[in-house]
Order: sequence, then C-alpha cells, then structure tokens
Amino acid sequence: MKHDILAPVVGESITEVSILKWAKENGAQVKAGDQILEIESDKATVEIVAEQSGMLTITKPAGERVQVKSVIGFIDDAATGTASAGASAPTVAPPAPPSAPKPQAAQAPGTSAPRAPNPPATDANLSPAVRKAVVENNVNPSQVSGTGKEGRLTKGDVLSFVAGETAPKVQTQSTLPTLQDKPGDRRVPMPMIRQRIAERLVYAQHTAAILTTFNEVDMKAVMDLRTKHKDAFEKKYSSKLTFMSFFTRACTLALKQLPGVNASIDGKDFVYHDYYDIGVAVGTERGLVVPVIRGAGNMSFAEIEKAIGEVALKARNGKLSIQDMSGGTFTISNGGTYGSLLSTPILNPPQSGILGMHKIMDRAVVMDGKVEVRPMMYLALSYDHRIIDGKEAVTFLVTLKDLLEHPEKLGLDFL
Repeated sequence: MKHDILAPVVGESITEVSILKWAKENGAQVKAGDQILEIESDKATVEIVAEQSGMLTITKPAGERVQVKSVIGFIDDAATGTASAGASAPTVAPPAPPSAPKPQAAQAPGTSAPRAPNPPATDANLSPAVRKAVVENNVNPSQVSGTGKEGRLTKGDVLSFVAGETAPKVQTQSTLPTLQDKPGDRRVPMPMIRQRIAERLVYAQHTAAILTTFNEVDMKAVMDLRTKHKDAFEKKYSSKLTFMSFFTRACTLALKQLPGVNASIDGKDFVYHDYYDIGVAVGTERGLVVPVIRGAGNMSFAEIEKAIGEVALKARNGKLSIQDMSGGTFTISNGGTYGSLLSTPILNPPQSGILGMHKIMDRAVVMDGKVEVRPMMYLALSYDHRIIDGKEAVTFLVTLKDLLEHPEKLGLDFL
C-alpha cells in the first residue's frame, strides 16, 4: 500500500513551504521514525520523519516550493527499496527550463509593460488568520492587493494596507524595474526565510516610528571579572562565561525600571509585559534568526549561558521551531561578533526596543581628568517613538551603562 507524504502545516498563516533537502535518496528503504526530509517555511525549519516503513519515492525535489498538504512523495510498505545511509540527489526529473518570453507589443519610449493586477480576494479564499485580521481592522479584502500565491491575501498584506491608509502616501513608480541578465549573472530563488526577514524589516520601517539613541560603555570591569572567573565558571557549570549573560542580565534589570521599552503596541492599546523574554539575534548561513530566551529575568548567569548556547546551536543546525522564535519582548543583537563598530538595529515587530552591541575597541577617554586607554563599546537602542519617549530611551542606555560599569549591581550569583 502506498502512503502519501504531505507537505506539513507549520502555521495557520503559512500556505507554502520549501523542500530544503531530502535525508534519504529516491528508492531507499526507510523505517518508521527515520528522518526523511527537512521543510523550510518563512519562519523555521521542520524535520519530517517516516510514519511507515517501506520504499521511498520522491515526487518533489529539493529546492521546490509546494503548497501545504500537497503530496511530495510516498512510501510503499509492500515494496523493498535499496539501503541508504544518507541523502543524495533524488532521481526526479528536473523542472523544465523557462520558455522563451513571448513577443510583446511595441511600447512607447520611456514606458513599461503594465502588470496584470491580482484578482480581488473574497471571503471564501481567506485563511483564518487573514479573515481575523480583516475583521479586526474593518478592511474590505477586495481593496487589498494580495502577494501570496495566485494573488491570495496574507496577514502581512492586510496589516500593510492598514498601515498605508494612515501613513502619508508616497509617489512611487507603477512598476519596479526588472534586471536583464547578462553573461556572468546567476539567478537563485530567494530562500523563504530571507523573504520573511525582508517582509518583517520593511513592515517595521513602514509601521513604527523608529529612532535610535547611542551611548558607550567602559567594558574594563566586566572584562576583568570575566577573565578572573571564566575558568572556574566553565568547570562548575560546563558552560562558557560570555558577555551575553552580562548584557542579558543588565537588560532585564533596566527593563524592569523602564517597562515601556519592554512593551508592544496592539492597535490603539499599549501592552506592557511583566516578564522578560529576550530575543538573541543569531547569524546563520540562511539568514539572521532571533530565538527567544524565555523568563530571562528569573534566570541565573549559568541558566542564561546554557539557554543561549542551546538556541544558538539549534539555529546554526537549522533546528529552530516556530515556538523558539515567537513571543519575545525585547531583542539583543551583537554586531560586534562580526566586527561592527556602530550600527542602527531595526525593530523586531511587535517589540518596541532592540539593543545593538558592538566591537570592543581600545580608545582614549578622559577618566578623572586624565586621558586613559580603555576598552570601550558603543551601544545603540532603536525604539518605537509611539510608545517610548526620548527620555526613556536615553535613561535605559544610561542605566545599562551604569550596571555594566559596576557589575556588582548585576547580582553576580556565580561568585
């Protein structure tokens, strides 16, 4: 009997996923519980395991985008396949090359071909998440241009439409220019996670009043403390003592004093979070992801280091789930890891604040009337001015600076 392998449903608003890779080759013998492929959505990577034993037949190759619940292969429990130790290229016919473009009617100089508009959306083809967004924002779906497959509306389309109605209209070109490939150009499909990153960043800049304020912190006290205790810390807790635990602890203490920086905006309401779920930006081969350290305000230094280490490893191995990246209240991004001296981080919606850490550099500073060389780091706080005033933002960074330059105020539970 043949058992279909279906593209999984990985979120109520996600209608399309990408086959990242097959872990078994076409025609391989698989056992129930074996991992057979990885699926990538615009939010996370999901492993799929075989539900039956038998011979695997692959009908959709790696790299192809498919609708959720569509058939991508099957397992025949009455057939015997070949032994397979791992993944290899499936013997599936490659997609046909794109056909040559059809000749177009002559156009007037300086004009471009009009693009066919997406068909209007109707209630019948709205997902539950989109229908909820339409109702809550009192939007007529037929007035919104869908960017999903076959012109379907996404939740982001609805929210962008709502934001666009209240924002000043900007004169733009009716169509975007299309690049004409030349020898040496190479096209590859944009990964879904990169599309999601782009969508969220553009959404943040279009909907929030983002400002950035800066300060600098003398890292000598933290560096001396870390140098003195890192070996004992690692021996006791089997985890390295990094700067991230100091910054995470300092941020939670500063957020307790300035709750607006830990809050969100929902429609016309301010939502204050009396807990501290800190997102930690992690760079991966497929893009930047932000797993969340939940309950960071109640964690010890060792617990923070362990949690960061676990999510960072999952991120780099592509094992993060949607749950791992949902629900943060504030984000820390460490561009200093890559050598960045100064940057302006972009908000991670619906959060209202994000801290940018940067490279530690020896600089000449005035200390008690004398010029000294100190290890300095620039800090940047990007914030949503709709909920956070400049005074609050500056006070947050000043509080953070004080805690890090006097680390005994952090409650050094590992000493």
